[in-house]
Amino acid sequence: QVQLVESGGGLVQAGGSLRLSCAASGRTFRNYVKGWFRQAPGKEREFVAAITWSGGITYYADSVKGRFTISRDNAKNTVYLQMNSLKPEDTAVYYCAAAPWVTNRGSFQREYEYWGQGTQVTVSS
Repeated sequence: QVQLVESGGGLVQAGGSLRLSCAASGRTFRNYVKGWFRQAPGKEREFVAAITWSGGITYYADSVKGRFTISRDNAKNTVYLQMNSLKPEDTAVYYCAAAPWVTNRGSFQREYEYWGQGTQVTVSS
């Protein structure tokens, strides 16, 4: 059974940092793009960041560019999202996902085959 399990969420003050992890089990994701998405209360799920298999190419939503960093450790089958300078508007459930290929810089959710259950990130002002 393929699983993506996120961890690292929590409550943090504005300006603080969190590091999310997404561990995969059940298969390796060779050549898969890994992405992070988030869904705030009352809003649709939106793209945050994506990274290619080699880690050589990364994509970010404009809202997080310069503050968030996506990375991956293929030996551990894990992808990370380092979030710095957090803002209250970053409050959301964060999901990781895996796609065999992507277009539009990894932002199309329909291209992702596997999804985690999500981890809550709450940023207080």
